Amino acid sequence: MKASEVIRRYDKGERDFRRVSLRGESFKGKNLADADFSGADIRGANFTNAYLKAAKFCDAKAGLQRRWAIALVLTSWILSGLSGLFSIWIGFIVALIFDSTSTENVIAGWTSLIVLAVFLIVTIRKGLVAGFGAFAVAFAVAFAVAFAFAVAFAVAVAFAVAVAFAFTVAGAGAGAGAGAGAVAFAVALLGAYIGWRGLAGDKKHSWVRPIACAFAATGGTSFYNANLTEADFTGARLKSTDLRKANLTRTCWRDATKLDRARVGDTIISNTAVRELLTSGNGYNKSYENANLRGASLQGASLSYANLKYADLSEANLQQANLEWANLTETNAVEADFTRAYLTGACLEAWNIDSDTKLEQVDCRFVYLLEHPNPKTGDRERRPHDPNKVFESGDFAKLYNKVMDTVQILLRNGVNGEAFRRAFRQIIEDNPEITWDSIQSIEKKQEDVLVTIKVPEGTDKGQVEQKFDEVYQARLEAQTKTALLEAEISHSQDLKELFLATVTNNQSSNPIVNVTNEAKSEGKVMNESTDQSSKIKTGNVTGGIIGGRDASGAAAAGDQTITGSAIGLISGTVTNTINELPASPEADTPGIKELLAQLQAAIEAETSLDDEDKAEALKQVQSLAEAGKNPSDGGMKKLAKNATRMLKAIISELPTAAKLVETCKDLLPAITNLFGF
Repeated sequence: MKASEVIRRYDKGERDFRRVSLRGESFKGKNLADADFSGADIRGANFTNAYLKAAKFCDAKAGLQRRWAIALVLTSWILSGLSGLFSIWIGFIVALIFDSTSTENVIAGWTSLIVLAVFLIVTIRKGLVAGFGAFAVAFAVAFAVAFAFAVAFAVAVAFAVAVAFAFTVAGAGAGAGAGAGAVAFAVALLGAYIGWRGLAGDKKHSWVRPIACAFAATGGTSFYNANLTEADFTGARLKSTDLRKANLTRTCWRDATKLDRARVGDTIISNTAVRELLTSGNGYNKSYENANLRGASLQGASLSYANLKYADLSEANLQQANLEWANLTETNAVEADFTRAYLTGACLEAWNIDSDTKLEQVDCRFVYLLEHPNPKTGDRERRPHDPNKVFESGDFAKLYNKVMDTVQILLRNGVNGEAFRRAFRQIIEDNPEITWDSIQSIEKKQEDVLVTIKVPEGTDKGQVEQKFDEVYQARLEAQTKTALLEAEISHSQDLKELFLATVTNNQSSNPIVNVTNEAKSEGKVMNESTDQSSKIKTGNVTGGIIGGRDASGAAAAGDQTITGSAIGLISGTVTNTINELPASPEADTPGIKELLAQLQAAIEAETSLDDEDKAEALKQVQSLAEAGKNPSDGGMKKLAKNATRMLKAIISELPTAAKLVETCKDLLPAITNLFGF
């Protein structure tokens, strides 16, 4: 079937192209997602840059067309012949040992023989890189190419050409001919050995495979840079196939043959152990430590007792895979699919999963969180802890999904209640879906406190924790500065009392004492531009008379002025904004203006609110008043919704008997109703 016919039928909705012959056809850059090419002959077909997501190539036959195979075999014969010439040339030099007419030739011959012997030994033991020689490389490459197509035949040709030509050139005598022939045979044998070991996966000769496979894939089936996500090659024959740069995410290779003779580039199937696992599905008790299994299709694979430590399993399909007693220590399993997998006894120490990791219907009775027993307790942190208890159906998924949807914040040296409230309110303001009910737990961890917060899916957890820490630490620093100021004020009062006592006890001497002590606070209240620094002075003390006796009173007044003026300023601003709103057209039905005025009055009158909470609540009333100027605007509605949420958070901390709590039960619903949310 021609490519044009396939495309025409595909565009009309047909997807069944099983057992058709597509030899040599080009589908370059075409969209053939979900097409079924099972049993098709795709030798020489070009799928470069094609979109083949979920396409089926089960039992398909890929590789070279016959004419290409013949051309490449002939080329391999030519290269084998050239390698024979190099072998004979080397043999001829060594044969100079038998030239008795020239001492120089004999020395050169022996030197060549020794160098060649060392080269052969080093190459066999350490690899060709260690014993590199130009003539050996030429022959090894030639043999490797020949091996990819006709192993036995190519070896025979290489050997025959080498031996025949050696005896022809080295006609100086029987001894010389025998020597040259022996050397030619040795070099030919070395080439055969290198080619065989390279294609067998020997790391010492790993350079042979990519060269041989690249040559053998010339003119073969090409999936270069194709999207083969979730494609199925079950039972396919893939010799001489180009898979470089293809997207092989969750591509199925089960029972595929000749995949080791395909050109795979740096894809996950370039690793011999991984390739065998993907084609066989059997990884029982094998080691895949640090292996790249990203996007691997391991559905139903046997991986019990397998070592997957440090392995990358992200995006892998592990549905129904047997991972019982497997070692998944520090395994990257982000976006992996473990649906209906078996995980009993597996070690999950520090494994990396996220909200996209699928754990539905996992069959798991218990797991371990430590690879090695704790030296102090001998415990591997079994879950469940009770050795007589096991997970029931669905427990495992609940346990780890709960962990994935939370942010954990560690508060060093305990929790500061006021700083915590301020920081969490900021989190609520930045993330409307987070509420006070999102706090899952607060646990004591020796001297520290661990707070667990449930967050919606897709939340930037790092940003949540960072913002919380910023506000929390800023509030702690502010409290520290306030405490230092209070200490200075207290110290000034102590000094005053000390000098009062001194003067009282020494009235007869009537000394003159001048004392000045200042305590300054550099903070400003709200948006005031004037300096709110407080200064305390103990003035001149002459005899029994003290000037500036109201120092302590000034301190108290100064403290009251900071808080009181702030509340007063905010309240005045709120009142002005509310007064800008239109009055309700119906006298019996309060509008937004009247409701906000009632809310403001209730907040100001509430004795259970401290000054900071009262100021915060009034700021939210201010936001509601601003939003009330244009309540139908989307941005204003969002502002009102956030302000309402913050007010509810503040009120939730009050005693249920507080008057503001009762008032807001009616006021807040009425206000939100006017905004339409």
